Amino acid sequence: ARHFLSGAGRGGGAAMAGFVRELERRAGPALRLEQRAAGGVGCVVWDAALVLAKFLETGACPLARRHVLELGAGTGAVGIMAATLGANVTVTDLEELQELLMVNIENNKHLVTGSVRAKVLKWGEDVTEFQPPPDYILMADCIYYEESLEPLLKTLKDLTGPDTCVLCCYEQRTMGKNPEIERKYFELLQRDFELETIPLDRHDEEYRSEDIHILNIHRKSTVGAR
Repeated sequence: ARHFLSGAGRGGGAAMAGFVRELERRAGPALRLEQRAAGGVGCVVWDAALVLAKFLETGACPLARRHVLELGAGTGAVGIMAATLGANVTVTDLEELQELLMVNIENNKHLVTGSVRAKVLKWGEDVTEFQPPPDYILMADCIYYEESLEPLLKTLKDLTGPDTCVLCCYEQRTMGKNPEIERKYFELLQRDFELETIPLDRHDEEYRSEDIHILNIHRKSTVGAR
């Protein structure tokens, strides 16, 4: 598999304190994304986030003036990229990641042509303040804890309207319980959602990998439901 991380993740963590990751854009200056050495998984730009951010740049999904919500935003890479493409974005994650999100929004605000703000959203909890349903929900590498599957699915169901497009990018992992967690997640997801895999040849020509998948997810139509 091709991977794009430099000095972060995959054993390179020690080089990461205060590490700024540059993410090139097709038009104009790169995004500059601060990462954090301390803390949990949300503090580095994961490969799936790079693949999804660069996929947005292909123009496959019209983002200008669309209402976009990112779940489990971490550094905010995907949501901030969407905001540079004209979307009105809310990046969400836990309380402890808000400061990092704010820093990255501030560092890149001169590149934003839509709008971007950070808010706390804990999966499984009330989402009233995020209504009406967004046009797009973005998720990169949000499937890794078994105990977060049910809350994540509840949040997805609560947030999506009939026209909401969910773009979920994840790296297929073969270690430990990962395959089992992935299988369970997609099994549960398919009760309420239709899933379509976006073919690799539609990903960014450089930022793509055989083991990183992008899914286009929609609520199942309730017409004629039992």
